[in-house]
Amino acid sequence: MRDPRDYISARATAVDASGIRKVFDLAAKMKDPINFSIGLPDFDVPQTAKLAAIEAIESGHNRYTQTQGIAPLRERLRRDLSAEVGRDVGEVLITSGVSGGLFLAILSVINPGDEAIFLDPYFVMYKHLLTLAGGKSVAVDSYPDFRFHADRVERAITPRTKMLMLNSPSNPTGVVMSQQEVNQAVELARKHDLLLLSDEIYEPFLYDDEGGKKPTLASPARLYDKTIILRGFSKSHAMTGWRLGYAAGPEAILSQMTKLQQYTFVCAPSPLQYAALKALDVSMDQAVADYRRKRDLVFNLLSRKFEVVKPQGAFYVFPKAPAGKTASQFVAQAIENNVLIIPGNVFSERDTHFRISYATTDQKVQEGCEILNRLAG
Repeated sequence: MRDPRDYISARATAVDASGIRKVFDLAAKMKDPINFSIGLPDFDVPQTAKLAAIEAIESGHNRYTQTQGIAPLRERLRRDLSAEVGRDVGEVLITSGVSGGLFLAILSVINPGDEAIFLDPYFVMYKHLLTLAGGKSVAVDSYPDFRFHADRVERAITPRTKMLMLNSPSNPTGVVMSQQEVNQAVELARKHDLLLLSDEIYEPFLYDDEGGKKPTLASPARLYDKTIILRGFSKSHAMTGWRLGYAAGPEAILSQMTKLQQYTFVCAPSPLQYAALKALDVSMDQAVADYRRKRDLVFNLLSRKFEVVKPQGAFYVFPKAPAGKTASQFVAQAIENNVLIIPGNVFSERDTHFRISYATTDQKVQEGCEILNRLAG
C-alpha cells in the first residue's frame, strides 16, 4: 500500500515552504511579539475604497468578471501607466495579486530549461515559481551594496537566458534602482534579446526626493517595450487580503497570461475591482511620508550596531548579522527575545543578513531595534 506521501509530485517537493510563512505562523502563537517579519502595511484600506467595495457587493457585482478584469479599471490603468512611461504600455490584465501576475508571466514565457536572471537577494517567490515552470533560476550576487552590477549580470547570461527579472524598490533590501542602472539593464536586454519582467509592487514607496520634487520610479518600461510591468494594490492601499494586482505589457504575452488565468484564478475578486477603481483617486502620500519617517528611524537606530545599507524604498531593511554569527543563529536569538525577524537565507544563497519589515508602529520599531542592538553586543 502506498503512503500518502508517495502520491506527491516531484514539482511540489522541489519547492520549500516559505521561511516567512513559518515565522508568520510562529507569531500567531506568541503573546504580543515585536513582529518585524512580514510585509503587511500597518495602516488600513482607505475608507473610500471600503465603501466602494460594500456598494459593489450590494449592487450585485458579485459574479465572475471577464478573465482580464473589468474594462473601466483596465482602461484607467492603461491610460495612467501609458502617461507615466511616455508610450502605450500594451495590454492590461487584472491579476490576483502581484504574486498571481508573477505566476502567470513565468508560466507564459518559461519553457523547461529556460533561464531567468535576478539579483541575489531576491523576492522569495522568484526561484520557486521558476522551479514550478521547469525553468532555471540564475541568482546574481549583488552584495555588499545590493546594486545592479551590469558586468556581473552579463557574465551570467547564456544562450538559454530568456528573461531578466528586476525588483525596484526591492524586497528584501529596500534598494531602488537608479536611472543609470535601469539604462544598463535595458542595454543588456536589447543586446541579448531578453524579456524584462519589472516587479514594481512597492512603486509608491520612494523616499529620496529629486531636488525637492516627489520621486518617481525609473521603470525599464519607459525605454524598452519588451517589458512586463507588475504592480498592485496590496502595499500601496493596504489591500493585502484583497488579492488585487495588475500586469501590463506586450499583447502577445498578456493574451497568454489571460488565457492561463482563465484556467487558474478565473478572475480577480469582482467587487474589489470596482473598489480599486475608486482607490486610484485616493492620495496615499501621508502613508508614504509615515514610512519615510519609519525608514529614517530604523536606519538611525540599527546603524549604531549593524552594517546596514540605507533603504530608499519599500518598507524593509537588510542588516548584516553580528560578527561570528550566521543570520539564522542571530534570528533564533532575536525570537527568544520576542522579536520576529527573517533570516536572509530565505531571500538569498547566503546566510549573512536578516530582513526587518518596519511596517509597524514607531513604538514597536523603537523597542525592537533597541533589543536587536543589545543582542548585537
